[in-house]
Amino acid sequence: MSRRKKRFWADEEKREICAQAVTPGMSVAQVARRYAVNANLIFKWLKDPRFAPRANDPEQETTFLPIEIEANVAHEPASIDVPMPSVSAPLSASRVDITLSDGRRLLIEGPTALASVVSLVQGLAV
Repeated sequence: MSRRKKRFWADEEKREICAQAVTPGMSVAQVARRYAVNANLIFKWLKDPRFAPRANDPEQETTFLPIEIEANVAHEPASIDVPMPSVSAPLSASRVDITLSDGRRLLIEGPTALASVVSLVQGLAV
């Protein structure tokens, strides 16, 4: 019988997860499923001032972008319509989780430019 090893979350990961949990339109349960963590643990982190996002902190702002993939019948490269908000700096994320329609899951961890993620999805859609 093997024992599961306790998972360690870095402080920056906890802050990122907490920021996503308080994003308008998101729920703690959705974020908990995304990171495979118990929702009660996220609520515990949200009570801790080290991890709870500060109000009006632009660094803690999380942006979710809708991505729509349309495959052409003539086997041409798929087009992706990603409405990008106008910002002066390029958008990036510290963790990107993509679940494809066939059930496969892509998890990209570490600082990632969202433009690179869009290019990756375009390549997968071909």
